[in-house]
Amino acid sequence: MCIGNRARQLRHIERRYIIYIMCKGLQNKMEKQLELVAKSYDKTIVEHGKKDALSYDRLPDYITNEPDYLKWKMELDGKQTGSECKEIKDYLLPETNMKFIDLGCCLNLMFKGYDQWSSTYHGVDISSKTIQLLNEFVNKNNLSIGSLYNGSIHQTPFEESYFDIGACVGVLEYYEKDFVEKAIIEAHRILKPNGKFVLDIPNIVSPSGKMMMLIEEYMGRPDLFDMLSHEFEAMLENYFEIEKKDRTDTEDMGFMYCLRCKK
Repeated sequence: MCIGNRARQLRHIERRYIIYIMCKGLQNKMEKQLELVAKSYDKTIVEHGKKDALSYDRLPDYITNEPDYLKWKMELDGKQTGSECKEIKDYLLPETNMKFIDLGCCLNLMFKGYDQWSSTYHGVDISSKTIQLLNEFVNKNNLSIGSLYNGSIHQTPFEESYFDIGACVGVLEYYEKDFVEKAIIEAHRILKPNGKFVLDIPNIVSPSGKMMMLIEEYMGRPDLFDMLSHEFEAMLENYFEIEKKDRTDTEDMGFMYCLRCKK
């Protein structure tokens, strides 16, 4: 082998090694964030018991003294900001013969009204304590549901094109672009052609969005979402059609998307 070919081969090997190291680093970072989110929600579930795990009480002074805190709290108080929002149900139109997937379900089945929907409920959450509490709730109330799965939303056990409708609310904010795309691809995989899907993302440049990021970091699950809305929408293009885009009920804190699965 001539010296020139040998040098090119070595450069090729070096590039592959660098790419491998970078990918390994991203994988480790993603796994660490998943672990942080899981531990934080496990802790919250234990502390709050059967209360809504998303309540933000007893915040420290350095947060409540922030100039934007009162504005954020006024936006949040007295508004439907989660899965119980009427707009979500009105768009998904759940029916008895439909399967519904709740990605990053938290305690939505207990507090957000999904237990009253006529569709068959399936929930996925990274927190084992959350899934444990939901199973207790299902058994105690003799509810008929599809399944509850403890795991990440980017790798679910469901068959391709299994669900008619789905939602991923208050979840993507914790992750960077690489993981968010994996989650979008997985949602696309498990939804039927033309299946309806609702998700939200934070507004990372708004005062309320930044306030929420500060609070989530205090809770031990820092928001890592790093895209502007137009960047996120470009990511969606290959997988979903955007049928509707709204600001969330808390004004400029984030954006809510009503999507149709492209297949």
